Amino acid sequence: MKAKGLWTVVFAVAVLAVVPAVATAQVVTLPPDGKNQKASVSQWIGLVEVNVTYNSPRVTAPDGTDRTGKIWGQLVPYGMANLGFGTCGDQCPWRAGANENTVFLVSNDVKVEGQALPAGAYGLHMIPGQEEWTVVFSKNSTSWGSFFYNQAEDALRVTVKPKKCEYNHWLTYEFTERQPDRATVALKWEYLEVPWTIAVDNASELYVENVRRQLRNAPGFNWEGWQEAANFCLTSKANLKEALSWAQNAVSLPFIGQENFVTLRTLADLQAANGLNAEARKTFQRAIDHPTAGVMDLHQYGRQLQAWGDNEKALEVFELNAKKHPNAWPVNVGLARGYAGVGRTAKALKYAKLAVAQAPDEANRKNLETMVAALKAAGETK
Repeated sequence: MKAKGLWTVVFAVAVLAVVPAVATAQVVTLPPDGKNQKASVSQWIGLVEVNVTYNSPRVTAPDGTDRTGKIWGQLVPYGMANLGFGTCGDQCPWRAGANENTVFLVSNDVKVEGQALPAGAYGLHMIPGQEEWTVVFSKNSTSWGSFFYNQAEDALRVTVKPKKCEYNHWLTYEFTERQPDRATVALKWEYLEVPWTIAVDNASELYVENVRRQLRNAPGFNWEGWQEAANFCLTSKANLKEALSWAQNAVSLPFIGQENFVTLRTLADLQAANGLNAEARKTFQRAIDHPTAGVMDLHQYGRQLQAWGDNEKALEVFELNAKKHPNAWPVNVGLARGYAGVGRTAKALKYAKLAVAQAPDEANRKNLETMVAALKAAGETK
């Protein structure tokens, strides 16, 4: 009777209706206890892989009982709990899932809620609360649930705020926000979600390290590899000194380099980024005068310069495009954008109207009509 009472406690309190002794004795693969199917979700933040592997219980109990409204604070108690088994006593967190450890894995060093977490695999536990939750990353990722949790093995604890969400019958982990250098992962179950943010401070540097390795292999035997590597550093404003040498290789590396509009343009921009303004000016002129500089090449270059905030240089490119390719699409669009960028509204309006008549499709025509209306309104306010 005592043993039976013990397991009644485990089943009722832990949400994780599993007998560890059975798990350790198991020698064949059987369905998961409690029908808590195993699941995994991954997200890459740049080159950094983030993964959560977990067992997923339902709101409905294994016997069919509807537990809606009885999950938080009851099935999953607030604060630390005594699971009636194991070594954690009355200091047992929730295993953030069911069955064995929920495992949080990161391939590189990251920051969780602004705090450093080294690369590795962690047992993921949580201490629920009505107003805030503590997310615990334990260096022990191979235990069964929280029965043997030891705070001394914590790698990191962060505090986060729970919030309401849409109904989730199965406990689920989801990446709800994704950016090039960060992502938000959330536990969702019933009507509650618990989100936390993972950031990669050196996302660009990791790409640079990877590119550096790749240039020693097949990509380093063609000019396109050197060009792409140099342009990545330019646009991400990383590793600019080395990127300059990569751009020079794209232009003139023996047997590999190729002088064309694209390679010269990147070289000119990296020379300027490294303070070599006189050299940059000469290379820029070679680029825009090069026979490979087509109408769309020059137009896109002007747009890129505008995105970087260099409106004067962008206008110079748009005007050169008009000389080399008079009245070709999208030359007048570029002139309109170029003159607008330096505050010459009347001239911008003139070329925007010419561009409307040349629009190759309805979408471009509508966009240009919107530009004309905005330029008219800007002119009237002066």
